[in-house]
Amino acid sequence: MRGLRKERRTSSAVEGRARVGKRTKDLIKRLEPGDIAVIDHADIDRIAADGLIDAGVRAVINASPSITGRYPNGGPLRLVMAGITLVDDVGPSIMDAVHDGSIVRLAGGQVMLGEAEVGSGHLLGEDEITRRMEEARAGIGHELQRFAENTLEYVKREAELIFAPIVLPKLGVSFAGRHALVVVRGLDYKADLKVLRTYIREFRPVLIGVDGGADALLDVGLQPDIILGDFDSVSVAAMNTGAEHVHHVHPDGRNPGHEELQSFGKHYVEFVVEGTSEDAAMLLAYEAGAKLIVAVGTHDTMVEFLDKGRAGMSSTFLTRLRLGPMLVDAKGVARLHESNVRRRDLVGLVAAALTVMLVVIIVSNPLHVFLDGIWLTLHEFWLNLTGTF
Repeated sequence: MRGLRKERRTSSAVEGRARVGKRTKDLIKRLEPGDIAVIDHADIDRIAADGLIDAGVRAVINASPSITGRYPNGGPLRLVMAGITLVDDVGPSIMDAVHDGSIVRLAGGQVMLGEAEVGSGHLLGEDEITRRMEEARAGIGHELQRFAENTLEYVKREAELIFAPIVLPKLGVSFAGRHALVVVRGLDYKADLKVLRTYIREFRPVLIGVDGGADALLDVGLQPDIILGDFDSVSVAAMNTGAEHVHHVHPDGRNPGHEELQSFGKHYVEFVVEGTSEDAAMLLAYEAGAKLIVAVGTHDTMVEFLDKGRAGMSSTFLTRLRLGPMLVDAKGVARLHESNVRRRDLVGLVAAALTVMLVVIIVSNPLHVFLDGIWLTLHEFWLNLTGTF
């Protein structure tokens, strides 16, 4: 994400080209700097906010409430701290009233097309968002209870499926004796990938991009070995990298994203397993014989799952229970790897230092004087010995 800008706009009047989309993650792909994003996104999450900020939008018009109060979602605060105007809870009619590509002007909470007002919402500011976040934190106990109940309810139904034997698809990539890096386009994924550069160079893990995680790898100059998921947020560039495509299919026959995958016209295999796509990626690596599984951007907390719109985290809980110590978080790997100084690095450092010292001695003036003195002494000795003058 771009650095949060410290400046604040002195006026709420904003004008720009509108880009309209009900799915924020799909809309982000079409946004250009200076655009005004028109979305329908209740409880804007941090990942969506970071995407909008990175796209360089000037303002966001949200048909839904950006903060419902269910839990402290961090997206709205990130937007306004980045200097982006946020007009909230305009109503669903705005999605039809504003056409993609039209020029929109915001005057406070009013949405104007030319001289006509086509919608009106609430202009959210930093102070109000902060206050509402505190209120959400104070009332999160009820949401936590519901989340835990849903998790336990689903565990009862899914436990047998999660621990049932898994049939692996035929893959060209070998996991035997190798690490696997599972990348999800989740919280802090960019920062995690940056600090893992040295680890990736040394261990060369199998790179698995979960849907948009494939593009996350491309963004840092890496190419995925496998793309797994429902392929609803994978770019054409990622699909053309030569990676193997694995479609996540549920045991009950649900195969979300099948049409999107078919439209790419690429060869793919199916992996039938219960859980989320990131769970499926971890189980694939585990069953295929990976030595260690490193997770980047995966969802681990209640807030992250609520950001994803999930009522519980049963499959994730059971998947992590199955993998046990085989699964580690990217941040932990980065800390361990950075603190481990390799012997060959020390040898290289000493050798480089000695080389520099040798070069300095060779080109130094005192050494030349010393060598000239030795040469003159030997020359005089030789002349005296031979009697030559």
